[in-house]
Amino acid sequence: MKFTIDHFNINVLDLEKSLVFYEKALGLHEARRKTADDGSYIIVFLEDGTSASKLELTWLKSQEKPYDLGDEEFHIAFTTDDFDGAYALHKKMDCICFENKEMGIYFINDPDGYWLEIVPKR
Repeated sequence: MKFTIDHFNINVLDLEKSLVFYEKALGLHEARRKTADDGSYIIVFLEDGTSASKLELTWLKSQEKPYDLGDEEFHIAFTTDDFDGAYALHKKMDCICFENKEMGIYFINDPDGYWLEIVPKR
């Protein structure tokens, strides 16, 4: 029996703001969308165009305040073939929240405060 990661879900407060961020910061684009008949939720799957894994953004109509991310001890990691270019873009976007120069990585925050690790392709 073999398992592969299909998608990872995060809940977002402002779906449009998140879609713009993920497109600009990471080049992710919408693969498909599911909207509840009653308008209570919208689910959008984002993909990078090269891997099978997807990021699922869930917007809930009933959520009116930012999500509690606890101690922020979790993150999603992204590799890039242009680490310096990515760093320059994220610096310009002012979304870098932590750098570990010794390890050669850094983290950015999305609009909801989720940490996203940026790793050079090795």
